[in-house]
Amino acid sequence: MALKSTIFKASLAIADIDHAYYADHALMLARHPSETDERMMVRLAALALNAYKIQSLCQGDATLSFGAGLSNPEDPDVWLRDFTGRTRLWIEVGQPEEKPIAKACGKADEVHVYCFHHAAEVWWKSMENKLARLQNLSVFRIPSTASQGLCTLAQRSMQLQATIQEGALMLSDGASTVELETLRWK
Repeated sequence: MALKSTIFKASLAIADIDHAYYADHALMLARHPSETDERMMVRLAALALNAYKIQSLCQGDATLSFGAGLSNPEDPDVWLRDFTGRTRLWIEVGQPEEKPIAKACGKADEVHVYCFHHAAEVWWKSMENKLARLQNLSVFRIPSTASQGLCTLAQRSMQLQATIQEGALMLSDGASTVELETLRWK
């Protein structure tokens, strides 16, 4: 019998000072049995970092949500679709292979990859030249200490505040705060 995903609920208040985007998001995250709290929370952080694109790319008429992720490799971890169904942003978390990234670049206007594992540098050295030709791809590195710190915020029901200023994200549950700043590789 297959194990089912665990459902996490997050009430996320985003104050993106850099992009003048302020909104509350009620989110449901389905954590696949093989997914760690760290990966799940990196998905949440990636969503928070890109939520402003609802306004900047789609003038507020879009849906930003979690894809099936590990449950379906054909789906992104997070996506932004406008009212026509066009995928404006496709987000992958971890260290994906070249072929799925290239396929995503053909399906979406922008593709972002957020690497966070301690082996991310090794992955990037092997992928950098292969991914150079993909013009609509951006690759970011989240420091391991920050991604591991996000685990402390993981609860089945979360009330979180995300503040983005000068490119840095501060994610807080009121008791603890985790700061992370991404490093852009591509």
